[in-house]
This record gives sequence, C-alpha cells and structure tokens, in this order.
Amino acid sequence: VSRQLKEEIRRGFARLEDPLAGLLAMLESSSDWKGKGHSLGYCITTELQLWIKEHPAVPQSGTKLKKLQARVLGMLSQCPANLLDPLISIYQLHTVDRNYLLEHVSHLYLQGDYKEAAILSIKLKLQPDQDVEKMCTPLLLQDKANLVEDYVTEYPELQRKLLQTLDTWCDPSFNIRDITRPYQGLSRYKPEKFNRRVLSKLVFRLLERFNVDPALCPNVINQRHLRTLNYLFYKRFVEKTMTEENWADHIQSTVGENRWLQGHLVQSLLRHCGTHGAARWAQRCRVPPEMLPRAVAEELQKLHVQDRVEEVTKADNYEDSKKKDYYQLPIPRENIHFLQTWEETLQCWEKVLQPGQVVGVDMEWKPSFGMVGKPRVALLQLALKEEVFLLDLPRLLEQAEAEGEKEKLPRFIQMLYSDAAITKLGYGTSGDLSSLAATCSALKDTEKQMQGVVDLLAVDKQVDGLSPEHSHKERGVRQPEKGLSLLVQHVLGKPLDKTEQLSNWEKRPLREEQILYAASDAYCLLEIYERLCKDPESFGLGSDLTESLVGKQSKKPRAKKQLNKQEAPSPSGQECQGPRTEPSRPPAPISPREFSVVCDNMLQGLGRYLRCLGVDVRLLDNEDDHRKAAEIARQEGRVILTSGLPYQTLRSQVGEGRCFSVNCSEKAKEQALQVLKHFNVQVSLSDIFSRCQ
Repeated sequence: VSRQLKEEIRRGFARLEDPLAGLLAMLESSSDWKGKGHSLGYCITTELQLWIKEHPAVPQSGTKLKKLQARVLGMLSQCPANLLDPLISIYQLHTVDRNYLLEHVSHLYLQGDYKEAAILSIKLKLQPDQDVEKMCTPLLLQDKANLVEDYVTEYPELQRKLLQTLDTWCDPSFNIRDITRPYQGLSRYKPEKFNRRVLSKLVFRLLERFNVDPALCPNVINQRHLRTLNYLFYKRFVEKTMTEENWADHIQSTVGENRWLQGHLVQSLLRHCGTHGAARWAQRCRVPPEMLPRAVAEELQKLHVQDRVEEVTKADNYEDSKKKDYYQLPIPRENIHFLQTWEETLQCWEKVLQPGQVVGVDMEWKPSFGMVGKPRVALLQLALKEEVFLLDLPRLLEQAEAEGEKEKLPRFIQMLYSDAAITKLGYGTSGDLSSLAATCSALKDTEKQMQGVVDLLAVDKQVDGLSPEHSHKERGVRQPEKGLSLLVQHVLGKPLDKTEQLSNWEKRPLREEQILYAASDAYCLLEIYERLCKDPESFGLGSDLTESLVGKQSKKPRAKKQLNKQEAPSPSGQECQGPRTEPSRPPAPISPREFSVVCDNMLQGLGRYLRCLGVDVRLLDNEDDHRKAAEIARQEGRVILTSGLPYQTLRSQVGEGRCFSVNCSEKAKEQALQVLKHFNVQVSLSDIFSRCQ
C-alpha cells in the first residue's frame, strides 16, 4: 500500500468522531470488501488496528461497543479470512459474553455454515464449551480434515475425544451410514472421502501429530495389524521372499497377546499350512487352546511341549546352495564387528575418521508396516576396505544417556558427514538421514552440513543397461531385481540376497543371516564405487565420475512447492523427490494409447484426467487395499501411480521404474503433466476423449 494512501486513511480516522462505527459503516456498505486478497477494506481495517494502538483513548464505552460487536459478529461469517483477526482485535470480541458468542456460532451451525462456525470458534477459543463430534462431523464429510486438525490443536482433551470418536467409526461392526444420514443434503458433501480407510489414515496422522498413545484407538490399530499379518503371509507363502525365522519374528511382534489377532493368525495358518502347521504355530505363539478350532486343538494335544518348532511350511527357504547365486562378502566373518559398548565404538571411530578414508554407510530399521511415527534406526553399518562395523544404535544411545553424554554419538556422525576429506558412500542418503534425525534429534541438520558424500542412487540413474526386465530374463523364475540389488548385479555380476531386508532389526541378538545381510549392504557400496571409478565409460558414465559426484548430487534440489504433509520422501529416493540426476537419455516417446496405468485410490482425479487424454487407466475403489494396485500392475503390465506412504510398499512389488509417486498437494492437471513428462507421453488432439469416459 502506498505511503500516500496510508496517510490519507489516517487523516480520515482523525477526522471521525467515532472511528470504530465509521469503519463498520464503510465495510457494511462496501461492495469491494467481500473480495479475496488485500482489498481497500483490508488496508483501511489494518491501518485502523495500528492507529488504535497509537491512540489508546479510542476504545468505546460499554453499551455503544456492545451494539457494534453485535453488528461485527453478523458480518464475520461472510468476510474474507484475512479480516477476521483485525476485526476481532479492533472490536474486542474476546470480551463479549461467552454464552452470546456460543449462541451465535450455534446459529451459524444450524444454518449449515459449518466451516464458518468452526473458524469463528477457533478464533474466539470456544472449543472447550462445544461438542467436538458434533462440530467436526460435517467438516469431515466435506473433506475438511485440516480444519478439524486446527479445531483441536490446542486442546489435548478434545484431541483424545476426537480420536476415540474416529476409532469407534472404524469398528467393522459400525454402520457409517448412521453418521452420514442426517447430512444427506449437505453442500460439498464428498462421500468418497468418508470411509474407514480414509478415516484410519486420519487417525494415524493425528496420533503422530499430537503424540497421543495409540492404545486410545484399538480398532484402527487392530485393523492395521491385521493388514500387516496378511502382508506377511503374502511375503512368505505367495512371493516366498522371507525366511522362516524372519517371518516368525514379525508374526510374534505383530500378534503379541492380542486374542483377536491370534484368531486371525490361526485361520491364516489353517489356510496356508494345514492343521499340523497351525497347531505348532499356535503353540509357539501361545494361543489359548479355547480359541482354537477343534481339529487344531486336538493336534496341539499330540505335540510335546518341549518339541522344537520345525519347518511347517511348504515355502522355499533360503539354502546354502543358493548362496552361489548372490553377492558374497569378500572379507572373513571375524572382520565383521557388532558394537554395543562405547569402548569398542571409540576404536571404530579412530579407523573411520581418517583423512582419505572411503566408507560405505548403510542403516537398518524395523519395518513400520504403516504404524505411527518415522522409523528409528536400529543399526548403523560402516564398511571399510578390510572390516565392517555394525553399531547397535539403541544400545549406544541408551548408554550415552545413562552416562550423561548423549551428544557423543551425534558428534561422531556429524564429524563423519561434514568431513570433506572422507568419502562417504550411500544409496538413498537423504532417506537414511531423515530416519537418523527421527532417531536422534541432534542430527536433524546433518544433511545441510554434509560434504564428500556420494549417493550411488544418483549414479544408478545414469548407469547404462540397468533395467529390471533385463535382469528378470537372465534369472528365470525369481523376482526381478530392483534398487541397490539391481545395481550390484549389473556392476559386480550377482544381486544382493534381500531375504532379510524386512527383518525385525530391533530384536536382539541379531541372527547370523541378519549380520551378514547388514554387512553386505554396506560393503557392496565400496566395491561398486571402486569398479565404477576404474572403468566408468563401460557403464555409460563420464570419466570425471568422482569429481562430478562427490558432494554435489548428494544435495537435494530445492522443491518449488512444499510437499503435502502426508507425502513421505522415499528412503531410497524416488522419481520425483530426493537426490537425483536426470537419466542420460529420456524414455522413447509413446502415445497415450500405448500407456497403461493403475491409479491408487487417493488419485482418482488424476486417473479421470489421464483417461480424458486417451491413457488406458484403471482406478482402485476407495475400499481397495493399496496392494491391489501391484497385483493389477503385474497381471496387466501397468505402471502404478500412487502417493505418500503406499509408494514404499508398492515400489518393492513391481519392477524398477514401474511405480511412480505423484505429489498429492497438486491439482489433477499438474499431476497429469508431471506423469506425462516423466514417461514422455506425447498427447495429440485426436487422443483427447478417444476413450469412453
């Protein structure tokens, strides 16, 4: 606003006998003030607010002010959002009788102005005297979850009440239509955004944001555990990519002593490994005999309690004979050190923090299977040429805290990452560091300070001939390799054995297979880097590999738009986020008719938009599990389009480059442009509306 205009406004106030009444009369008669943005009305209002601070004598007497307040209240539900705070301040609405304010908000609510009623309640801090379920239900039906979040932000008791209400709605026996029925004529009602899956995601987001004990929401937690249970059976008996021990660890930590989950476990065991197998596992998981079907209970009686639980599944297990198919550590077993004390760790530091040292760095954490919170790092692997150190992070942090020196570990890690004289090799460094920051808050700025980091994920994007299909043909029936395993196969000749990838890394002691897997994951980075530096040209890389990579591509490009709160950066980097360099050649151009996708259920708008452009699109229904997208993609050769956390699960179930994460905060048109550009899809005029809508 020009200085001249401000001066004119202030002279006007000075001439008025009653500036507050004058402002109100002007706003009531103005046609401009209902517009968005910095209107003239907004400029005058904010100037009056400043002027009042400089002229404290302005405040009005009781009766006169009350009349003005009543008029302002009537106006607030229609005025632009940026006028609310100045008007509340100028007319001292916080001093109005609380019952009068509550009555006014209730009147707005009964008129169907639910959003306006909620915003005014937040501004005037009326929430403790309102019914949280009543206020928030219509907002959720209108897909205004962010407003619901704001409504309870400052009130822990309301947060708990809201979460308990949402959890009740997520009970499978609860009829959601009972909630929606009174709001049938609701404007902007979005029934597709109001189902158990969407509500369950909201519950997890609120639990994490407000740091509430998940035990408050048993229905949602049980349903999530059940999905984890089904996923574990899929990995073990369908995909056959988990060992018996690894699978057993996860089953026991997921089911625990929860009777409801134990019942589901027994049913799944019966389906997959018969009565005998179900009985043995029921014994191992201490399922009470009264919960077992008669046939299983009878089988259990035949078993001797001291019997070791044998292999009861028909899944193909990891065998020594298969080792020759996979990358093997070239150093002896005694050179892998599992460190749990500070004395041992100090010796590791002395070796690692040497100028000129090249260190392979990797991290492991327990899979969260979609539960609350970011993963906490359970193991930090540091590989040198002759030996590998596995640091038991939870134990070391616990010890340091007990000794009153909790900055010890962060100091070492910061020294390592900020020293340009030490080359650090990683794969998806950005994701690893965000998990490290979640484990230890003192490390949250490590990524900004890091130097001398080579993220081999950036190299991966440039290496010639790297495609999962190529790998699949060579290896027959096994799952196609992807990610780091594919890079290891391409550069070193054999893939990584990933059967321990989804291990419970928090359980101690670690199994021997876990120790070897963790050491291999870090050590292979050294071998890849050495091979690429010796002969970059044969892999389609420039000869100045070291120069171009160290400390440059490890830094994140600044995002133009902030990611949606629900968007989780991929731990290993993904097509649209994290450290990356453009592939040396874009994919060959294709027409929309040749491009087939399956859209996850949070991207239905994108799916419909792509279909308008002639793309072959399949949409998941709201009630579908995200993993259905992977089934469709594999059966029909489609690319998966998804967003946020489901990307982590789905990308591991299809070939590299066959799963793409879209920014959920963008509109459908921007999302579509992002997809078309990435896959080089060229749309012509004849493609538009070429498919049935």
